[in-house]
Amino acid sequence: MISPQQIEEMIKAELPDAQIQVQDLTGGGDHYQVTVVSSQFADKGLVQQHQLVYGALRQAMSTEAIHALALKTFTPEA
Repeated sequence: MISPQQIEEMIKAELPDAQIQVQDLTGGGDHYQVTVVSSQFADKGLVQQHQLVYGALRQAMSTEAIHALALKTFTPEA
């Protein structure tokens, strides 16, 4: 099981400027909804944005600490 705080820390390690909201969807610690706002998403398509976040969470995803992830990514508003 992985905590929302750990997910946030993993994403921040790859995207230091990110604003992150993590919600445990089931209370079981393995189904999450994550919203990430980062300037590093500028000029990137949705798939590329999601790949950046999945890259940050690669270890947790590969060990099935995170079983399901609903992901929303945005660039900061000017």
